Amino acid sequence: MAINEFTYSKIPAEAETLRVEVRQFLSQTLSDYPPVLRAQSWMGFDAHFSQALGRKGWLGMALPKAYGGSQAGFFARYVISEELLAAGAPVSAHWIADRQSGPLINKFGTPAQKDRYLPAICRGESYFCIGMSEPNSGSDLASIKSTATRDGDGWRLNGQKVWTTNAHHSHYMIALLRTGEKQAARHEGMSQFIVDLSLPGITVRPIRDLAGGEHFNEVFFDNVYLPGDGLIGTEGKGWDQVTAELAFERSGPERFLSSMALIKTMIDAIGSRPDALQAAEIGRLTARLATLRNMSLAVTAQLADGANPAWAASCVKDLGNVFEQEIPELAQRLLDIEPRQQGGGDHARVLAYLMQMAPSFSLRGGTREILRGIIARGLGLR
Repeated sequence: MAINEFTYSKIPAEAETLRVEVRQFLSQTLSDYPPVLRAQSWMGFDAHFSQALGRKGWLGMALPKAYGGSQAGFFARYVISEELLAAGAPVSAHWIADRQSGPLINKFGTPAQKDRYLPAICRGESYFCIGMSEPNSGSDLASIKSTATRDGDGWRLNGQKVWTTNAHHSHYMIALLRTGEKQAARHEGMSQFIVDLSLPGITVRPIRDLAGGEHFNEVFFDNVYLPGDGLIGTEGKGWDQVTAELAFERSGPERFLSSMALIKTMIDAIGSRPDALQAAEIGRLTARLATLRNMSLAVTAQLADGANPAWAASCVKDLGNVFEQEIPELAQRLLDIEPRQQGGGDHARVLAYLMQMAPSFSLRGGTREILRGIIARGLGLR
């Protein structure tokens, strides 16, 4: 394990200057946006909002200018993302494409793939989902069974993905599929593909969650023909590419800001004169939030340096999920306000929503058990 995995990393001044303009934009654009919708944040889908961000140049911040990005770097993207999430903006439409699919294509894609996909991602017009988990596999990606077999100049896809966020809204999926016989080494024989979800033979079936929303999906591949240019990166190197991609997915501020709307309504409901318990707990939340933010920024610095901080990113996600999931419970201890799906005030409705959504926080992006296995290996314990 490297000693300096979480070296303090300050946001560069040129990136920090974006914050004021972003806050002004959000204040105007979301002036009448209710707290219960802000609670959905990076699960809230609004294509028009994403396209407005694209017109501002706030998508593809780390992508080259040649493909429509601003080439401003990972810290600039961090500032934008942090402000969007803190405000509870509806960012789901572009989120996965901007966070990980775009950088993945930029790193491993062919020039033709970059020309085809990256400009539309930067405009907020092209939406991606991630096809990793499968039935009976969960977060154990090495056990996937869905296949891509050679068929002339292309590929034939068969199998099923599950827990695929936003597949029902997405244009494309970056899918991890088995392209070779299962090897003695569990992580060999897999490849990644860019799959057009409008192709014949693909069925997307939404999974309704406890709060009544449809964010997760099942996706079925029934003898789907994919042209040869669907392969991204190197055949058989899918595992290495996926671990690099997961560092983007697991380390960002969305891993500890999902319950931010509830923190805000809780503080508003407590008011300016908290009792001793309320003041102490809000102080603890603030300290933990600051710590998680600094850890996330340390991972951002590693990504900016071209590293693959899988271990550190797993720490951020695991600790961030614990933090997010504790907030609804804490809110009920500090205030005598019951959760209400209908009626009640803003705090009651936001509390009800996040109580139902919080269990999913430690599912999406890798379960707690898988993350702690990665952390144990990073510490040399297994």
